[in-house]
Amino acid sequence: MFDETIISKVKDFMDLCVKNKIYIATAESCTGGLLAAYITSLPGSSLIFDRGFVTYSNDAKHRILNIPIEMINKYGAVSEEICTEMVKKTLQYSANLSISITGIAGPTGSDAVKQIGLVYVATNYKGNIICRKFNFGNIGRDNVRNKTILEAIDLAKTNILA
Repeated sequence: MFDETIISKVKDFMDLCVKNKIYIATAESCTGGLLAAYITSLPGSSLIFDRGFVTYSNDAKHRILNIPIEMINKYGAVSEEICTEMVKKTLQYSANLSISITGIAGPTGSDAVKQIGLVYVATNYKGNIICRKFNFGNIGRDNVRNKTILEAIDLAKTNILA
């Protein structure tokens, strides 16, 4: 079920988290909990994983993460502003690293401005927030989601090691 390249990367990431006493919370939209699923598929994940939110809809972002609906309407759910807000709100719990993801995996959901394959990933480690924009293109839903997981792990590692 899981991609072995991603599993290998997640194992390395887990080792880094255990070594640095990092506890993770996630907020995912277009990946629908896939990052949390990869992390928790491995033995020992309870040492590093606190919780995961799947905030797929705008209403979920508003009700679960308390992101103001006015902000979602102003910037759109797939935006740097919303991804950054998601990662801030997720760190309010017992974790010291949060990762948020929002994007358009396809095959529908795009418009003239925001195309299929547009994804934002943010990490928040002890208050240091990094947010990145990715344009994967229309490479298929599963490919967008898998590439997003790889980029999320890389970005989290970058933030930890900064």
